[in-house]
Amino acid sequence: MSDCQKAVLDEVPRAGRYAFFVLVTQQVDAVRASLNRLASLVDGTQVLVGMGVELAQLLGAQVPGLRGFQALCGPGVSVPATPVALCCWLRGDDPGELWLLSRQLQQALAPGLRLVQVVDAFRYGRGPEGHGRDMTGFEDGLENPVDDAARDAALLQGAGPGLDGSSFMVVQQWLHDLDAFDAMSPQAQDHMIGRRRNDNEELDDAPASAHVKRTAQESFVPEAFALRRSMPWAAGLQAGLMFVAFGRSFDAFEAQMRRMAGLEDGVVDGLFAVSRPLTGAHFWCPPMRGGRLDLRQLGL
Repeated sequence: MSDCQKAVLDEVPRAGRYAFFVLVTQQVDAVRASLNRLASLVDGTQVLVGMGVELAQLLGAQVPGLRGFQALCGPGVSVPATPVALCCWLRGDDPGELWLLSRQLQQALAPGLRLVQVVDAFRYGRGPEGHGRDMTGFEDGLENPVDDAARDAALLQGAGPGLDGSSFMVVQQWLHDLDAFDAMSPQAQDHMIGRRRNDNEELDDAPASAHVKRTAQESFVPEAFALRRSMPWAAGLQAGLMFVAFGRSFDAFEAQMRRMAGLEDGVVDGLFAVSRPLTGAHFWCPPMRGGRLDLRQLGL
């Protein structure tokens, strides 16, 4: 019996580490061996794994719904595509343990895949609804579906063995201009998001560019529900958000991103005034089977 990697549905941890890998060989046998070693280390809870398009193509595998991230250019904004072969999201309480675990994963994946980027993240505070906050202080994930609705939004179902329980994951690293944010009045900050920071009350008089208005999931046809599992990051004097969303397809995210970039009606999301995406990649997160990563769809 297959099920999802539990990290898809679990709350974000206190500490996270995102490790991104690229292919360094076109030798299929070497890559298969790397992935088999990886599968023995993945529990779907402390380590979640997502496979990119390039990896599936090298293995000659067909994963229905898996496609590359589409770069976008809207009025004065750009959304880059930075594809990689594989992403590991490490989750826990101790950053030291996650560092050591990422080293273990790096060794298991060599020589077929090479680690090219690592982003350390964390949970920051708790808002009125119990969710973590973005570094701007706004509570994150308020619009997430819950319980059965979360599973319906995030997981592929009815697609058959090797696919049921899998999920499509979007990962973007956003860089915040916190100096620009701090220069705004508290009212302007609230209007940029579309709700008050102190109590999460949505603002009827917020402009059309307000983030909550741009991304209201019920306002799309069809409705664009996805499950967000984002975490703040900081390195030196820079900080931002590792945006992570899971869906039974990429459709909901792509619809929201196009509207945010102003490609639907020319109105750009106010969030772009203080933040911009540095990366953008799509991944397929295989299901679990018998406590092990189920890679049947990849021919493993």
